[in-house]
Amino acid sequence: MNRPPVSPDDPRWLATSDVAVPAIILDAGADALHRYIEFFTASIRNENTRWAYLRAVRRFFAWAQRHRFTLQRIDAVVVAAYIEELMETHADLTVKQHLAGIRMMFDYLVTGGILRFNPAAAVKGPKVVILKGKTPVLTAAEARRLLDSIDTSTLIGLRDRALIGVLIYTFARIGAALKMRVADVRKSDGRYWIRLHEKGGRHHSMPLHHEAERYLIDYLDATGLRSEPDTPLFRAIGRQHVLKPSALHRNDALRMIKRRALATGISADICCHTFRATGITEYMRNGGTLEKAQTMAAHASSRTTNLYNRTSDQVSLDEVERLQI
Repeated sequence: MNRPPVSPDDPRWLATSDVAVPAIILDAGADALHRYIEFFTASIRNENTRWAYLRAVRRFFAWAQRHRFTLQRIDAVVVAAYIEELMETHADLTVKQHLAGIRMMFDYLVTGGILRFNPAAAVKGPKVVILKGKTPVLTAAEARRLLDSIDTSTLIGLRDRALIGVLIYTFARIGAALKMRVADVRKSDGRYWIRLHEKGGRHHSMPLHHEAERYLIDYLDATGLRSEPDTPLFRAIGRQHVLKPSALHRNDALRMIKRRALATGISADICCHTFRATGITEYMRNGGTLEKAQTMAAHASSRTTNLYNRTSDQVSLDEVERLQI
């Protein structure tokens, strides 16, 4: 099978190359191959979900191939055996994600007439109850130290401070922030607002905290981007400190954040979501309500918002220290 004319870094290549397509799918015929490719290229719009499900499905089919199963011979018992084995080496959340990807892929094969039933439909994954998120959170002092440590004499520094400021003060997801265009920063009634590009094509508008507003204005003034409203707001920057036309990639944003955390003496375990959790935690610590935090974070459920709220951590620590032994 010839590779399509796309980059090997493109998920479409991963889904269609002869290296990535499982032998079980290839052996099932052209219709199964087409449906498999279509599942990853047409039915999943979110890039992160596509990659996660692709890894899950490829791992499952590699396991099934080692056990000499064909596509038609895979039933609920086979899928359940795989899930049981996976639970011995992977976290419950990872297992649930793998099962979700496998189940959706089989659903797509069923609706395409490749299979008569979904062998993963009846398989139960591990029960996961999450009461508290695992995202590392910064204290207010650490967040301030990080922001103040950024050298803003360069475009890179101005961009990085503006991006981190937006993440902290608007509770934005990194993906939503990096999809912003220059026109998504607008002034209304004397204050600046931003429009975040959320999952599923939704847009979420937020007024800017005065600090985040200052960071963004400094960045826009230094770059001259106001004259290019339809271009990415947070741009990649070349070695000569020249703005590129492309948006900053989320992996580069993560590397930047870890690099700046290390330089400031903060643990490099933090991630892009750290700022979302930090903002929500500090908002709640200063009297904010869960209902308003949910609206600001554009969460469908307050339970999701509360996973980012770590105000109870300090309470727990204070109570532990009451032990005078």
